[in-house]
Amino acid sequence: MSKRAKIIAVAVALAVGLTWILWSVVAGNTGVDQKVISFKVVDPTLSTVDLTITKDPAATAQCAVQALNEQFAVVGWNILTVGANGADAGINKGHTTSVTASVRTTSLAVTVTVDNCWIEH
Repeated sequence: MSKRAKIIAVAVALAVGLTWILWSVVAGNTGVDQKVISFKVVDPTLSTVDLTITKDPAATAQCAVQALNEQFAVVGWNILTVGANGADAGINKGHTTSVTASVRTTSLAVTVTVDNCWIEH
């Protein structure tokens, strides 16, 4: 391989790598951070989860909350909507809100997690 071909190959590899990194950063940033504080399995048909949602106070966020059984199969699913906040709501000037979500389940859950959150447009 000639010196010029090697330089071109390295430049192409760097461009592809940089493109992948930028795509990963942009695609992975949903504008919403969430943290599960606690969960409770109420009975075989209901579980709840307490979480904090951090986002732009003016934005409306949605989170997919799921209940899992012992085999990590999804036994319940719910979409939680967190609306816009005033600067006096929640903490951090309205950026962070504490919420509780309920998830109806088809069988006994052992954990409740947040699968994903996004800003509703």
